[in-house]
Amino acid sequence: MVLRSGIRFRLPAKFILTALVPILAFAPLAALSLYATNLAAQMQRDNKPSETGEMPPKSWIDKDTGHRVWRVSDEPNSGAFYFNVNAFTPDHKQMVYNSPDGIRVLDLATMTTRMVVPNPVAPAPAATADATDAAAGGQAGQGARGGRGGFGGGSRAIVVGHKTDSVFFTRTDPVTRSNAVYKADTNTGVVTKLIDLPPRVSISSVNADETLGAGTYNAADCPGGNPNAPHAFLAAPAGRFGRGVGAGGTGLQAAPAASSAGAPAAANPAAANPVVVSPAEANPTLGGANVQSDDKGAMMERRLASRTPVVFFTIRLKPGPNGEKAGTIKVLFHSTDWIGHLLFSPTDPNLIMYCHEGMWQKVDRIWLIHTDGTHNTLIHKRTMAMEIAGHEFWGLDGKTIWYDWQYPKGEDFFVASYNLETHKRVAYHLQRNEWSIHFNLTQDLDLFCGDGGDSGQVAAAPDGEWIELFRPQMIGGTEGALNGSNYFQPRVFHSEHMVNMAHQNYRAEPNPRFSPDKKYVFFTSNMFGRSYVFAAEVARAADQTGAVSTPELATKFNPIMPTPTTTQK
Repeated sequence: MVLRSGIRFRLPAKFILTALVPILAFAPLAALSLYATNLAAQMQRDNKPSETGEMPPKSWIDKDTGHRVWRVSDEPNSGAFYFNVNAFTPDHKQMVYNSPDGIRVLDLATMTTRMVVPNPVAPAPAATADATDAAAGGQAGQGARGGRGGFGGGSRAIVVGHKTDSVFFTRTDPVTRSNAVYKADTNTGVVTKLIDLPPRVSISSVNADETLGAGTYNAADCPGGNPNAPHAFLAAPAGRFGRGVGAGGTGLQAAPAASSAGAPAAANPAAANPVVVSPAEANPTLGGANVQSDDKGAMMERRLASRTPVVFFTIRLKPGPNGEKAGTIKVLFHSTDWIGHLLFSPTDPNLIMYCHEGMWQKVDRIWLIHTDGTHNTLIHKRTMAMEIAGHEFWGLDGKTIWYDWQYPKGEDFFVASYNLETHKRVAYHLQRNEWSIHFNLTQDLDLFCGDGGDSGQVAAAPDGEWIELFRPQMIGGTEGALNGSNYFQPRVFHSEHMVNMAHQNYRAEPNPRFSPDKKYVFFTSNMFGRSYVFAAEVARAADQTGAVSTPELATKFNPIMPTPTTTQK
């Protein structure tokens, strides 16, 4: 491998990136237990500060870009939220992030951090527990990526509130295995329990006025069909702690596995106990948040083909205006499509964006629905075979939906938007090396950012491993040109490199976002062998004295060279 600095490295012969998803993602529980004991041991991730054991530097100037980079978090295997999940408090003074020991808060004025929701200590598995219980105890106790709880157990952040300075999270009682939704005041740390969740049910988003949560559950888990009936849901399986992961990433939800009696519990050849494996648990050689498994593409194909019946729902976090009790579930629809990426509008409490998961060329992905179940609307309708749209996110105005648009897949690249009020569509063109796994933006849309991607990503970019800053420009000369209300209005991005990410293992995605004051782009990186939250200054450093190559610096702390991702795209 040749870094951009010109130094040549060889991949160590013993460095093999294992993928456990083929074993876990769709295994029946009986088969899963055969692997559980070894799995629990393999998933213990040490908390060394770096691969060499030394603490990485707090700050440096990237000589390839001129931008200063700060290491914001001090906890090995900490990570920022997924790119489209709100992490900032409404007063714009704090940013919340995940660490192996719990949920932490960054003070944006002082750039200092503190714990706000520590993970509970899980009890040791009983001597009589079966292998599946032992594996679950290991996941909830030590965490798949080091520390207590990690991102696979303990307190799971959902989102930072849009109305109050608070972070919403779920926590599973390690003894009773009951799951509940809480909110923690990010200023005082005071934790308030909101509702208990039924067994096998989780939520992944909270609305703008903080009264509703939204999620999906497998229809087979609610045999009677009425989620508000007493004991409506099947009991949680022994050793299982819920279905999903929180703001740090998306778990891999499998089709339900066979029941203990061997009989299917639904019309498709599956039963009631879903096997859920977070990507980092499936790929234990990487630490931190948002790790994608090598087998993700194949998993997505299997999950989509399973046609598992699911239910899309909202749940009251507070009593409703018409006498609804907290905890009341409203079913929005039933589906055999794979429903995911639920995101309430940041401003309208009655709007939910969601997607049809699966390989993007095989689904109509981006949808919008009202919380009363009406106006279920496809946002982007393709006009070409192999056209794809995805990695959708809300604009900060709550009126615009943004997404990665490729026309066709892997060949021509845009960041596109659709305004819900004006119905105006805009497309910002990108070059291949400018494409990013995720994009983000500022409130006034004068700056955009991206996290790049290695040559194994869908763009196959030969030089795409950068944190990018984009300045948008309108394309002129349109006077008199044929135009229409349904046309995309053309724009273009002009890119500026911010951080050289050549030493990033892109199986863990950086997930960039701007600070509210536009001074920083925050992202997660594993360049030092363990993931941390970083901040790159938007303005180039006035004094470039002492600037260093980021990949060369990272190699001193992490000699393991990353290889391009191989996931099917």
